[in-house]
Amino acid sequence: MTQPPPPPPPNQPPPGYGYPQGGPNPYAQQPPYGSPAYGYPQQPQPAYPPPGPPQPPTPKGKLNAQAVIIVSAVAAIALIIGGGVWYSSTKDGRADAKSGDKNSTAGTTGGTGDSGGTGGGSGADKAPANTASKVLFQLPQPAIGADGNSATVDGSWLTDTVYAKSGFAEIVGYDPVKGTKLWTVPLPGPVCEASRHTTADHRTAIVYEPAMPTKDKPSHGCSQVAAIDLDAGKELWTRTVKSGDQAITLNNVTVSANTVAVGSTNGGAAFDISGKVLWAPKPTDTCYDAGYGGGEKLVAVRKCGAYGSRQLKIQTIDPVSGKVLSEYAMAKGIESASIVSTNPLVVAADVNYSAGDGSGISDFFSIDNKTGQLRTKISAPGDKYAAKCEGITKIEYCTKVVVGNDRLYLPTESHDGTGEYSKTNEIVAFDLATGKLDGQRADAGDGYTISPLTMDDGNVIAYKSPPYDKGGQVVSIDGGSFAQTKLMENPATKAVREVEFDMQPESAELIYADGRLYMSQVFADKPSTPGASDYLAIAYGTS
Repeated sequence: MTQPPPPPPPNQPPPGYGYPQGGPNPYAQQPPYGSPAYGYPQQPQPAYPPPGPPQPPTPKGKLNAQAVIIVSAVAAIALIIGGGVWYSSTKDGRADAKSGDKNSTAGTTGGTGDSGGTGGGSGADKAPANTASKVLFQLPQPAIGADGNSATVDGSWLTDTVYAKSGFAEIVGYDPVKGTKLWTVPLPGPVCEASRHTTADHRTAIVYEPAMPTKDKPSHGCSQVAAIDLDAGKELWTRTVKSGDQAITLNNVTVSANTVAVGSTNGGAAFDISGKVLWAPKPTDTCYDAGYGGGEKLVAVRKCGAYGSRQLKIQTIDPVSGKVLSEYAMAKGIESASIVSTNPLVVAADVNYSAGDGSGISDFFSIDNKTGQLRTKISAPGDKYAAKCEGITKIEYCTKVVVGNDRLYLPTESHDGTGEYSKTNEIVAFDLATGKLDGQRADAGDGYTISPLTMDDGNVIAYKSPPYDKGGQVVSIDGGSFAQTKLMENPATKAVREVEFDMQPESAELIYADGRLYMSQVFADKPSTPGASDYLAIAYGTS
C-alpha cells in the first residue's frame, strides 16, 4: 500500500493543498525568509551544488555534458535606515511615510528606468569579424572570513564605464575591459539581495546585513537597503524599514524609474533614489506587498489571506505614489508568483504545486497592464520547459526566460541529440496574446544546450552551454526568422573551460553586451582544496 507523504517541514510549502491550516494570522503560515530553499543566511551553499566540468563520454551510458548557465542579473546588497517612520492611511492599503532619518545623502535623480539594468539591449550587438573570444580578466573569489564556509555574493551590473560585482560585504567596480579595480564600496555585513535594474544614470539598490556573521550569531538579518551610484562608486544612502521599533527583514529589492522598492512578509516600502521615503507598511493592513518587479513599470505581488487560502493580486502601481493603476486577482490557493516582465506584464506561478520539478513554474500569465485583465494563460509543464523562478520570497528571480516582441521565449528541457552520447535542446516562443506556440524554434546543436539571456533590438541573445571539449557560445536569434548568428565562441582550453563550467545555472549570473560576456558566481565558498584557485567572475571579449 502506498503510504501518504509526510507533512512538510514548517518552513516549506506543502506539495499540495489539503493539509491542516493554521490560525487566522495571514503571516503565521508564511514560509519565513531564510528557509534553506531561498534565503540567506541559511544557505551555506547553492541549493544545487554545481557539478564539475562535463567529462568525455564513456560507453557505459549517455551523459548530460551540459552546464546550462542562467542569466540572472541579480543584485544583492542592502541599505540601512535610521530614524522612525510615521504612517497615514491610503485607499489602496499602502501607507505614505515620512522618515526621521537625517543621515542620508541625497543623490541626483535619473530618468526612466531601463528594462534590464545590467547591460544588453542596445541594438549594437552585431557579429564581429572574428567570433573567437579571449579571456579579458578573471576575478579571484574573495576571502569570506573564519566564521563561515560560504557567503552570498549576489549582484553584477554593467555600465559604459564599469563592471560592478558584489564581493563579501562589499561592492567593487572594475574596468570592463581590463578588469583593473576602479572603486570599492565597503559594507558592514554580507550582501543579501540586489536589484537587477538601474536608473537611467546607473544607480541601483541592494539589501545587506548590518553586521558580519559570527559563530555565535551567523545571521544579523537582511534589514539594510541602500542605493549605489555605479559610475561614481559611492553609497548614496542607507535605510531600514520598521515594524514598531524593529527593523524588518527584507526579502527582495528592485528599481523602477527613480523608485527603490523592497518587499517582505511584513509588507512593502519604497524610497526615491534620492533617499526620500515614498511609502511604508501599514501595521493594521491584512494584506501585504510580498515583493515587486521593476524596470519599465513597477508591479507589486500583494498577498491577502492565510497560507493555504491565499489570494494574490498582481498590481501595476505608480512608482511615486504607490497608487494602484491596474489589478489582476489570481485564483485563490496560489501561494506565490514571480514577475517575469513588467512591460508587457508576464507572471509565473506554480499552480497547485503541479510543476513537479522545483522550477516554481507550471503556468505563465500574460496580463494587460492598463486594464488588469488576463490576456492568456500559458501552460509550461516542468518536464518540457527549463525556465526557473523562485517566487516565494525572490519575486523577480527568474532565469532562462525572456520576454520581447510580445513573445515569451523559453528553452525546452534537454533531450538526446542526433550524435552519440549528445544532449541538446531548443528555444521556442509563445504568443502573449493567444498563448500559442508560434511554430518556430532555435536549435542548440548537438552537444549544446541553449538558454535565452536578454533581448537586443528585437532579437534574442542566448548562451549555449558547450560539450565537454569546447567553449560556450553566445548567439543572436532573429526575432522574425529565428535565424541564428554566432556572436562569440569561448576558448576550449582546459583551464578556461573549467572556470566556465563552474558558472552553473543555480550559482551564476551572466551579462552580455558590446561583444563581451561576464559570468560570475552568486556564492563564494572556501576552496575545497588548500591552495586551489577559485574565481568570482570571468570576462570574455572578441577582437
